[in-house]
Amino acid sequence: MQIAGKKLSLRHIKGPLGVRGRNSDNRLIEEKLSWRPSRPLEEGLEKTYAWVAQQVEAAKASELVGARP
Repeated sequence: MQIAGKKLSLRHIKGPLGVRGRNSDNRLIEEKLSWRPSRPLEEGLEKTYAWVAQQVEAAKASELVGARP
């Protein structure tokens, strides 16, 4: 929400929690491949969000152009 500049209200809804093994632990990849992320997570998320937003806007513009007679 912070990266998108949006305010949303959060409300917990009881239900399944899903697979808890989806969290990344980069210790093994660093140990085996000598690799670690070069950027902080928030910076990567900001860049990814900007790219996705750009793709959405391009798709909307394309739809508008295609809808004209």
